[in-house]
Parts: sequence; C-alpha cells; structure tokens
Amino acid sequence: MYDQAKQSELIRFARLDVGSTAIDVYPGDGDWTRLFSDVVGPEGTVYSFVPAEVAHFKNDPVGLMRTLAQEPGRDNVKAVSANLVAMPEVTQPADILWLHLFYHDLHTALMQAKGGTAADFNRAVYERLKPGGFYIIIDHAAAAGSGTSDTQSLHRIDPESVRREVEAAGFVLDAESGLLANTGDPHSLKVFDPSVKGQTDRFAYRFVKP
Repeated sequence: MYDQAKQSELIRFARLDVGSTAIDVYPGDGDWTRLFSDVVGPEGTVYSFVPAEVAHFKNDPVGLMRTLAQEPGRDNVKAVSANLVAMPEVTQPADILWLHLFYHDLHTALMQAKGGTAADFNRAVYERLKPGGFYIIIDHAAAAGSGTSDTQSLHRIDPESVRREVEAAGFVLDAESGLLANTGDPHSLKVFDPSVKGQTDRFAYRFVKP
C-alpha cells in the first residue's frame, strides 16, 4: 500500500464520498475495501468483488473477503464473486468502480479462461455504473507504443492502450493523475523485479460514464 498521504489523494481522485456505492474489483487482501468502507460510512456500500477466475487460488480470496465483511464496523461491505463479465449480476448500480493494478490482467490467459475479454469487462462496468459514475484504473505502465504485448510477461500495459479500450466502451476520460509516476522506471522489467517492485511507474485514469 501507499503512504497515508497518497491513499488520501487517490481516494479524492476517485471522488469517493460518504454514502457512495463502490465496487472494489479483485481486492487482494482487502486494504482498499477497508479504506472505502471507512469513507462511505453506514449510508454507503462497498462490494468486494472477487472474479471467479481467481476464486480457486490457495489463499481463498472469496473466504478472505467474507471474513473481512464480518469485521466489526464492516456492515457496509458485501463480499461477492462471479465471472468477471457477470459482475453486474452480483452488484447494485455503483458510483465508483475501482481497478487497482489489475487492468493488465484482463489481457492474460488466466482472466480470459472463461471467455471474457477486456472489451467485455469494460462493457460490464459501463452497465453497472450509474450515469455520472467513475471508473478508476491504476496500473503499471509499459513502454509507450507497446500496447498489450507486455501484459503477460511483465504485468504492464501501455496507458494509451487502456484509454482507447475504455473509451471504446462509451466512457469519457475525466482526469488523470501523475501521483504515482516514476520516470526512473525503465518499463522493461517485470513488476516483481526487486529493483522496481513497489516503485513502478504507474498511471491513474478517472473515466466517467456520460
């Protein structure tokens, strides 16, 4: 996770507020789900959405989120799981959908194993967000012009490729942030390489559903 100042700035960037309904896609250990739960308060809702494509992982991601939802003060958290493109079937209309370091995975064999594509998922997000809702994408940047060629090997994606794909689903780019940029990242290393792990060049986009 980031330091508290960056966390706060990213939450502001996402336009998350008291009473919001948010969907945290592939929540990992649930750090963002917890933060969002605190921000939206008892009047809001946070869906901690685990794609069925990863539900079989040994760390039991669905079980982890169900346990999180039982923590004191987490009555506003709902742990749900379904195929990626079936996300609208297990969530309610949302103000914000949050995708942190995951968009590139939409182009990997694992996430497409059940037949879904990035285009399919983007359409599902468009369906689930309310008019005026925000689609937040933060990911590891690949070299400019590389498209989706490094998604499997380096776990990176060209930001412009993301923008084109998301806008093709009907979204409009509302803002971008350089908060997590790192000009010293060569973009040629896997994100788990010790020399860049935790310090990769990352882009942040906020798209809006008109």
